[in-house]
Amino acid sequence: MTGSDSGGPVTPANQAAPSQAFEHLWTPYRMAYIRGESKPTGDHDCPFCLIPAMSDEDGLIVARGTTVFAVLNLYPYNAGHLMLVPYRHVPDYTDLTAEEVVELGAFTQTAMRTVREVTGAHGFNIGMNQGSVAGAGIADHLHQHAVPRWGGDTNFMPVIGLTRVLPQVLGETRALLAAAWAAAPVGEA
Repeated sequence: MTGSDSGGPVTPANQAAPSQAFEHLWTPYRMAYIRGESKPTGDHDCPFCLIPAMSDEDGLIVARGTTVFAVLNLYPYNAGHLMLVPYRHVPDYTDLTAEEVVELGAFTQTAMRTVREVTGAHGFNIGMNQGSVAGAGIADHLHQHAVPRWGGDTNFMPVIGLTRVLPQVLGETRALLAAAWAAAPVGEA
């Protein structure tokens, strides 16, 4: 480090400790999440186990497969944020059967094609957080996120205003995606 934040030389007096070098964004509401408050404790209250018993409309289900289903995220990062979820209540990718892995992959591809067709997404963040320490909100039931992205989609609203701008309600998004998914060519989940 050759200079301080003020541009001058680094000295013991102005050498910044982490608490001085970084701005702080306090998010005390996240403490409930960290403590695991209101988190499911098993398949009896796991939303991913309960959703398949609901109607597609009530559960926000876009498509159902043999071992996997696609559902809209109730708290989306962006419009069209889907989750690909095995029906089985398993926590880790290594717990999936070969059949589940294949269908999860096919559903991921179809999710991308469908969301691209319906929304014109420029790209995607695809991924899963394995375990609560890795950020999984529901760590006991594996799920993969497919988050559509557009150039400039992260602007001041989520960064400064702590507000996400979604152009349509979830029910409408689900209906559009479900219709486009159903029209996907045979063999593409």
